Amino acid sequence: MNLRPFRIAVPDADIADLHARLDRTRWPDEINDADWGWGTSLPWLRDLAQYWRHGFDWRAQEARLNTLPQFIATIDGQDIHFVHLRATGPNPLPLLLTHGWPGSFIEFEAIAPLLTAGAPCFDLVIPSLPGYGFSGRPAAPGMSPHAIGALWARLMAGLGYTRYGAQGGDWGAAVTTSVALAAPDAVIGIHQNMIIRMIPAPESPSPAERAYLAEIAHWADAEGAYGHIQATRPQTLGYALTDSPVGLAGWISEKFRVWSDCNGDPLNCFTRDQLLTNIAIYWFTANITSSLRLYKERLRASPALAPGQRVATPFGYAAFPKEIFRPPREFAERVYDVRRWTEMPRGGHFAAMEQPDLLAGEIKAFFQELR
Repeated sequence: MNLRPFRIAVPDADIADLHARLDRTRWPDEINDADWGWGTSLPWLRDLAQYWRHGFDWRAQEARLNTLPQFIATIDGQDIHFVHLRATGPNPLPLLLTHGWPGSFIEFEAIAPLLTAGAPCFDLVIPSLPGYGFSGRPAAPGMSPHAIGALWARLMAGLGYTRYGAQGGDWGAAVTTSVALAAPDAVIGIHQNMIIRMIPAPESPSPAERAYLAEIAHWADAEGAYGHIQATRPQTLGYALTDSPVGLAGWISEKFRVWSDCNGDPLNCFTRDQLLTNIAIYWFTANITSSLRLYKERLRASPALAPGQRVATPFGYAAFPKEIFRPPREFAERVYDVRRWTEMPRGGHFAAMEQPDLLAGEIKAFFQELR
């Protein structure tokens, strides 16, 4: 594994180009819709774009992010960006943290100090998914969540870790399960705050499972259009999102509203700087199109789990009330060895950003039991 240090360094010309594009934004009209039922609110997005142009300081965010120890690992020609944080407490356990879409490695910025300090504590490896952030774009099809799990296992082995845990939500949840399948002797436990449908629908579902499957069907009809287009025509969508910063901000920020426990306004959960730092990473890397391809890769790939297959690695789950999907425990137990299942009092899809203290406590409790 080829390994080298990395620092973020966006050229001045790219920042100037962003400002020029923001100045030239051509805005649509809007039907007055305070609850975002037709899509991202025009007044809200205008306010965010105004702040992006005149109040947001990318150089300050870049300098802060560059205080994190960052690296690029090249594995079989694929460049993987990752943060590697050493614990300040005693006897740390290595822990692999994986983000999802439309997030980035900054999802874990607030939770990282909580996990590296005290006891128990962790050495953290926080990679950017292939085609996301400062990782390289896959040069050919085939980089499914299952393939990424195998890649992560090689990354951890290349760093010298032979015994570690893994945690994730969204795509990070699918990848976390796949790491356990790829390296069952190395991964002592997996913890997730989302369960992606790697599990086939049961032939004889319980009442709670029937309600859950109906909920998924309703959600797919009401909210799933983004996923369908990203899974079928990511390239077509990518032209618009790569060319327009406001289009990109509108596409991403809607998910931070709908999927979080924000009571109707993303700014109840996240600061403008948090939202825009995440969006700006997609913008400056021009990686939005390659990030969307993961949806199509999942459709193209063979199922990660064969019929009747179980994941033997101990499993912990934090069930946040505003998560997109909330499966009942018996659904997960059909596949996972569930050792800990906690109903959380608040929080949504972006748990590490929304409720870092609560999620850190759950992660520590789960892995403490395994240690």
